[in-house]
Amino acid sequence: MSGSSVPTIFSETRRVARARRSAQRQQSSRDPARFLLDEMAEDMIERLGFVRHTPAHALVIGDCPDALATFLTGGGSALELAPFVNPAEPLHGGSFDFIGVIGQLDAINDLPGALIHLRNALAPGGLVIASFVGGQSLPALRAAMLAAEPDRPAGRIHPLVDARAAPALLQRAGWKDPVVDTHTLRVRYASLERLVGDLRDQGLGNALAKPAAALGKTALARARAAFAAQADADGRVTETFDIVTLTGRRSLAGI
Repeated sequence: MSGSSVPTIFSETRRVARARRSAQRQQSSRDPARFLLDEMAEDMIERLGFVRHTPAHALVIGDCPDALATFLTGGGSALELAPFVNPAEPLHGGSFDFIGVIGQLDAINDLPGALIHLRNALAPGGLVIASFVGGQSLPALRAAMLAAEPDRPAGRIHPLVDARAAPALLQRAGWKDPVVDTHTLRVRYASLERLVGDLRDQGLGNALAKPAAALGKTALARARAAFAAQADADGRVTETFDIVTLTGRRSLAGI
């Protein structure tokens, strides 16, 4: 897909900036949230083990949890880490037997192009596993943001990839044996601020090309009240994260 025909929904500069801020928060915070990153990594480990794929040359794009790095290097992989690379551009470093993508694809304008570049960076028979937050994620946060500005709601939350559309995208990108899976995590929050902090810790902040201005005091108060109104009897709100996982290979013929 040509650059001129791809809608500019996200800012690549802002996507990289949120990833760098996440890395800083992970290093400097006493107890940063990692549950989404770790869940994606553990799922990748299980999938690699299930298909008995032991890559000699592996690349992980995004935050690579220690468990995934240990699994790959312990199995004999030469591991390369690319926390801030743009997957919508050609990937360098040679052909990889495995590419894991932790997050990142939730804020890519040219998702079909990114899937093509990932496939092209594989060695024949190589495997890609890409996980990101999509689908019906963050309904409580979305409701709070709509309540904050009921008359003219501004764009504050990313449009998310619908898993039902993903199989066609993988086929267009030439992936062999494409599989699309989703699974759901539910996390309980006592405050809107804690939810937002968890999102920022894990690199899920705003990367929109045209971000809205910060909420004013009145709008923020409405958002807090709307979030709190969704709480159960114990005062906590259940937020939903749908994790979409794309799995596929490059053919043995390298086509």
